[in-house]
Amino acid sequence: MSAAVEFAVWAPVPERVRLQVDGSVHDMRRDGGGWWRAEVEAGPEADYAFLLGDDDKPYPDPRSRRQPEGVHGPSRRFDPASYAWGDGAWTGRPLAGGVVYEMHVGTFTPEGTLDAAVGRLDHLVELGVDFVELLPVNGFDGTHNWGYDGVLWYTVQETYGGPAAYQRFVDACHRRGLGVVQDVVYNHLGPSGNYLPLFMPVFSEGGANTWGSSVNLSGPDSDEVRRYVIDNALMWLRDMHVDGLRLDAVHALVDERATHVLEELAQEVDRLSVAVGRPLTLIAESDLNDPRMVTPRVAHGTGIHAQWSDDFHHALHATLTGEGQGYYRDFADAGIGAVAKTLTGAFFHDGAWSSFRRRHHGRPVDTALLPGWKFVGYLQDHDQIGNRAVGDRISASLSPGLLAVGATLVLTSPFTPMLFMGEEWGASTPWQFFTSHTDPEIGRATAEGRKGEFAEHGWDADEVPDPQDPETFQRSKLDWAEVDEDPHAGLLGVHRALLALRRAHPDLVDPDLAAVRVAWDDADRWLVVHRGTLRVVVNLSDRPCEIDLDRTAGEVLFATGEVPAVEGATVTLPAESAAVVTTA
Repeated sequence: MSAAVEFAVWAPVPERVRLQVDGSVHDMRRDGGGWWRAEVEAGPEADYAFLLGDDDKPYPDPRSRRQPEGVHGPSRRFDPASYAWGDGAWTGRPLAGGVVYEMHVGTFTPEGTLDAAVGRLDHLVELGVDFVELLPVNGFDGTHNWGYDGVLWYTVQETYGGPAAYQRFVDACHRRGLGVVQDVVYNHLGPSGNYLPLFMPVFSEGGANTWGSSVNLSGPDSDEVRRYVIDNALMWLRDMHVDGLRLDAVHALVDERATHVLEELAQEVDRLSVAVGRPLTLIAESDLNDPRMVTPRVAHGTGIHAQWSDDFHHALHATLTGEGQGYYRDFADAGIGAVAKTLTGAFFHDGAWSSFRRRHHGRPVDTALLPGWKFVGYLQDHDQIGNRAVGDRISASLSPGLLAVGATLVLTSPFTPMLFMGEEWGASTPWQFFTSHTDPEIGRATAEGRKGEFAEHGWDADEVPDPQDPETFQRSKLDWAEVDEDPHAGLLGVHRALLALRRAHPDLVDPDLAAVRVAWDDADRWLVVHRGTLRVVVNLSDRPCEIDLDRTAGEVLFATGEVPAVEGATVTLPAESAAVVTTA
């Protein structure tokens, strides 16, 4: 049923803006702040678009909530308040003590939709994780994509089911006791379907980052651009009932103001958390290795709640695989000591020399101030798999024994552990870089650029999958039939047992980095992690190993394979295995 509706858009760039609603065109009036407004009769699901200047081409709303015909088509009205939520009993949960599960909607199930993903949530509950972290779902060009080429931040990709399906997904998670973290990208926009520059000065003058032009956060007319970013974050948390946001590559957010946009965002999110009565969490991806990112504002930090720890991943990956190329070099050179350093201080490059960057990098973490849960630790994530030449998971190069060892070190660490979808059973399917750009030139440039990048590092370009080939996307979908097959079922059992162990023993979720001690031997390839009265004992070698503890060993609470022999303060571990034991 139609009613009078005020449409508004911030568009200081064009001299004229008209509104098109269900085919009818209406003039809009401009106020002093660059906003254009018009009150028009419209139905609750009316299609609308904007005509800029004297151009009769319709463009979607920069704040569009729904794009049923894709990012090039008209917007459709969507009222998030019309959904009847069933999560009234959900009071949220803090990140501290939790475990995150990273998921890409399009490849999590054969159907690749949010509704289909709901059908697999019980698997996550039985696994024992606490949060589902979705890769970006905002509107992008084409039918499938990682999500980091989004151009309409306020909508949910229609091929995933759109915003209504998103609300159903979050509701279903909450009813099962799972929190939801949404990955969002504020450092750049995708190359196809980005019409924002026609409306607003969304990019900074002369600024650029790895992915293109930098977002205008501190230049002329940047106040409303900052609101565009912050309002989007609040939308996910308020309207979609999301529990947290993962902020992509915040080191690429160029902001010269005295109050950085991240600090401003953290302030507003904390305020919203009080208003809605549940914890709301911001998790940054940052390449800076600067602990001030997660330092509370009262201690003069940015106030972001947590951040990913790539250094822990790199140390663990280099130790388990032996890889030492590129950014793995320093970690491989340091041996098991790199794992020990990150387990006790989060960062490996904490002011130390970085051969990859050819300079010193980072700053030490004050372990008396910052708890370990503020750092998200993982053995695999979408970047560390998908940005390899052929998108091979670590399960393609490690034995089941070493995969279980890696899981043990992640899930008994003082960090907030994170798993990448399928990691829990050692999925054999790759996770490759895939796109579906509708512009042939952009598609060709993307494919050629991908192949050329790896050819420079010695790869045969023909071995690098074409991201525009639909088969690249299809190969990346999980094969759920593997779950009940060996050796996958055994590894899934290891993950379930470890997650149950975390819940049963407070020592394993203790975030005090200063209390963590690590003993190791590079020659015999073993290490022991002290977690209160518990010892996480690891044998990385291909032969049994006797490992002396600092005190008398007691009960073996967990083992990845055969239960190790215990005699006094000595534990004898089978090859490529790990155990958790009590001490007297």
